[in-house]
Formats: sequence, C-alpha cells, structure tokens
Amino acid sequence: MPDFLQCFAQSFSTLNASSLGALDELYAPDVQFRDPLHNLNGLPALRRYFGQMYNSVEDLHYEFHGFDEVGPGRGYLRWTLRFRHPRLARGEIIRLEGCSYLQWRERVYLHHDYFDAGALLYEHLPLLGRLIAWLKQRLS
Repeated sequence: MPDFLQCFAQSFSTLNASSLGALDELYAPDVQFRDPLHNLNGLPALRRYFGQMYNSVEDLHYEFHGFDEVGPGRGYLRWTLRFRHPRLARGEIIRLEGCSYLQWRERVYLHHDYFDAGALLYEHLPLLGRLIAWLKQRLS
C-alpha cells in the first residue's frame, strides 16, 4: 500500500489555479484547515482560500522533503514553499519553510500548517520589513 503522506504531497504539489477540483480527492467535505493567518471549516472555504492564493501569487511551488507518520491516520509533512508576489520583496522569490500536521481516513479531515508568518509576509513589506530587520539585528 502506498504511503498516504507521500501520495498526498505528490498530488498537492501539482495543484494550481485551474486544478482546484482535485481538492475534492485530497480533502474530506468537512475538512478543518488552520494556519497562522487563517482558520477555515469545510471544503468550499478551503477551495476559496486556495483559489485566492493561486490567483494572487506567481511561480508558487511546494517542495516536500519530510514525511513522518506518527500514528494511524496522522502525520507531518515538512515543506518549502517558493512564490512571488508583486507587492512583496520587490517581486522576488520568497522562500518559506514549514510543516503540516494532517489527520486522515480516506481523505484529510484536519490540516494544520505551521510556519513563521513574519517570514511569509511581514518581513517583505517595505516599512515593516525594515523595522523587523532592524529589530533582529539589535536582538542578535
């Protein structure tokens, strides 16, 4: 039997704005999704979220490099996200490390993402980014 986490990651990494129908194959209708910036319930909300994300960024790509099943139907994926946003980091590629905790039966019904929201967003805003860089330098 193929490893669930590796199969999920492979399918997830092929998603784009025109293939969001594939979310139905990955997630249960009552999926609960949470990350540092969002808390969503249900597949329609998740589909809207991914639709907005894929339509607002460019060159979005997930690279999965860790597949850790910690018990029956639950485990972690470690990943690197790369993307460009026209209003962040002067449109240059942003790289974000994170992990996802998943619970599943046939499909994922619980998906929690863990990442540094500052590294995703705040550090790349013109004024706030300079302030955060200054604070980091002062604290190191």
